[in-house]
Amino acid sequence: MRQRTLALFAVMVVLLYGVDWLALGHASWEMLGVRVIWALSMVLTALGMRRARPLQARLISASYGVVAALCYLGLVAFGGGTRSGYFSFFPALPLIVAMASTETFGAGLTCGIVSALGGGSMMLAAGESLLAAFLWSLVMVVLMFFGMHGGLQFRKVRSAENEALLERSRREALEKLAESERRRAQSEKLATIGRLAASVAHELNNPIAYVRSNLVFLEREVLLAAGGSRAELSEALRDVNAGVERIRQIASDLRNFSHMDETEEPSRCVLAEVVQDAARLASVRLKHVARLQVEVPSELPEVHVVRRRLAQVILNLLVNAGDALEGHSRGDGEIRVLARAEGEFVQLLIEDTGPGFPEEVLSRLFEPFFTTKGPEKGTGIGLMLSREYVEQFGGTLTAANREEGGARLCILLPTRPSSPAQSAPSLRALAGSTAADSQRRTAASRSASGASA
Repeated sequence: MRQRTLALFAVMVVLLYGVDWLALGHASWEMLGVRVIWALSMVLTALGMRRARPLQARLISASYGVVAALCYLGLVAFGGGTRSGYFSFFPALPLIVAMASTETFGAGLTCGIVSALGGGSMMLAAGESLLAAFLWSLVMVVLMFFGMHGGLQFRKVRSAENEALLERSRREALEKLAESERRRAQSEKLATIGRLAASVAHELNNPIAYVRSNLVFLEREVLLAAGGSRAELSEALRDVNAGVERIRQIASDLRNFSHMDETEEPSRCVLAEVVQDAARLASVRLKHVARLQVEVPSELPEVHVVRRRLAQVILNLLVNAGDALEGHSRGDGEIRVLARAEGEFVQLLIEDTGPGFPEEVLSRLFEPFFTTKGPEKGTGIGLMLSREYVEQFGGTLTAANREEGGARLCILLPTRPSSPAQSAPSLRALAGSTAADSQRRTAASRSASGASA
């Protein structure tokens, strides 16, 4: 039984003593005592059900059904027996108790049995026939089962409503989570674009300047017919076309990068083309910071990724490398992008000649909102999002320091569709081994170059 229902019934049972006075025409202390005992049993049942275990709850409920039936029998007995007006309402008692006890069947069952036996015995004691007493008890039992059935249906309806509410809450939570992920990814894109904005403006000013300069020259040569050299005129037209194409390419790269791609599915892509797209956009930021060298063979196996998201990852890593080199190099910084096949995967390395990662920072690089940059340069979610994107493709992203100095980011990408959850452990191991191999090859290459020199 619900605690509030029992508390309300307890108050009503005592207040209905006024009905006893109207029915009998005088005060009956016995009936008041029965009502107080009944109310106390309700209060004790409510307190006992609060912390009871399932088995204990069934026993308490069954005990209350017995007490409720005995208390009502007491009211009937002190109110005039079978001639009392309360006896006519006796069949309603098991129905009410069963309907109120929606959690268990114990109260309705025991109340119905005790009421049927007690009421039948009272009728026999009053001189009624055995058949009449039996039929009356049978009615009590039938009403008890109706009450129990109604309580069961109520329980099913309430359970279905709770499940529907839970499912709706879960669906709303998933929708909010998806929207949050979408906004988080877009905010990181906007943060990256914001860091590129100043360099983009500077980069656009250069082609615009020589486009305007050459337009002036063309106007002077063509409109004024000054007899200029055709070679000079052809060169000016080429400069104009190159400047316009550069402006168009920068605008196109920014538009493609900022385009939302949450609905895209992984597909086969040529890694060299993806790296070229990211490097072209990153060059705007890196042009005056470091030399960017890309060594990604076009004959590498195609990778199975979402192209724009992989471009975002590479761009983010290149911009991070540029931020690390800025202030730590005197124009001689270098960023290298290397790639090679590794079995069923393709390894992509992004290395720089900067200060590298401090040991206390290396273990926290991919934590949300962790950054060593100032608030104007980083949000602390770029590397975390990059790792999430790569793992969504079925690959891994790891970070390490180069033996010769600087940082190295290693991306392993699958050449065919795979399950990220199943492939992640082996990929991380492969990432560690291939990164170590790359370090040894780099060192050996430098030693060989020194010996040949």
